[in-house]
Amino acid sequence: MEFNMHGSAGEYDVIIIGGGPGGATAALYSARADLRTLVLDKSLAAGALGMTTNVDNYPGMPNSTGPEIVRTIRGQAEDFGAEFRQEQVIGVSFDGEVKEIYSAGGTYRGQTVILATGGMGRSSFVPGEEALVGKGVSYCATCDAAFFRDQEVAVVGTGEQAAEEALFLTKFASKVTLVHAGKAPKAAPELLAQLKDEPKVFFLSGRLTAVLGDGKVSGIRVAGANGDEDLVVTGVFIFLQGNKPVIDYLMGAVPVSESGCLLVNRETFETEIPGVFAIGDLLCTEIKQAVIAASEGCQAAIHAEKKLRGRKKALRDWK
Repeated sequence: MEFNMHGSAGEYDVIIIGGGPGGATAALYSARADLRTLVLDKSLAAGALGMTTNVDNYPGMPNSTGPEIVRTIRGQAEDFGAEFRQEQVIGVSFDGEVKEIYSAGGTYRGQTVILATGGMGRSSFVPGEEALVGKGVSYCATCDAAFFRDQEVAVVGTGEQAAEEALFLTKFASKVTLVHAGKAPKAAPELLAQLKDEPKVFFLSGRLTAVLGDGKVSGIRVAGANGDEDLVVTGVFIFLQGNKPVIDYLMGAVPVSESGCLLVNRETFETEIPGVFAIGDLLCTEIKQAVIAASEGCQAAIHAEKKLRGRKKALRDWK
């Protein structure tokens, strides 16, 4: 795949893809080690913890919400100089000693990379979806919205990311229909208020069952309370979650197991690509807990620092 980006957006010691508990903790430890640290995360609410409204088993933060926990860790990381950017990564190049990360914001270069994008990827497509990817089907509004200027589009998803992308699309599209499960999208009240006040946005409760079109998108089929409904659109932006590792942006750059899980050295969390680490649900471990992802983020950052500075052992971090 060829990327036409707007030049380099910056160079860093550590680039972390994913800003949940694992990625944010990795940023805390790498920034505290005085490493230039960047976190690229498509949305605070895109990950499993960010979507959780009640958490009572995260150490030191009883009766919290997932977003509160993530914001707290991020705040600590930022206090040490870590930089967070809300951008969706769309590609990588790990061929050289310096790694390149591609997003709508440009090309970022890092000496090391920590992958922390979690395990909410989809394992299956609805009929018509896969054949029309790049022909009206998109998974990144900030990447592709400009192609749909003055056209009618649909956004499919119930979470906050779908709501954010729908609002962004109103800058370009003439009409945006947000297809969601339940009575309303699950998003912050202020974001929902913005959507409801936006005359270009329309809401449709239902489930996406097919993408329609021959060579390009001409519509979508939605199963609702009153049966199937066909909606005429030229573009559909899909933000649905599953339970598979989110690794589509890697485009095969990192070896995976037969089940699609990233392979790492369990002591250092480094993949088979030197300087590229992976943590959390990308590894498909049996126990999936935020505190474990945070622990792995800490370890990956420490081993990244060792690699960058040529240390044989980690420095003692207490007195």
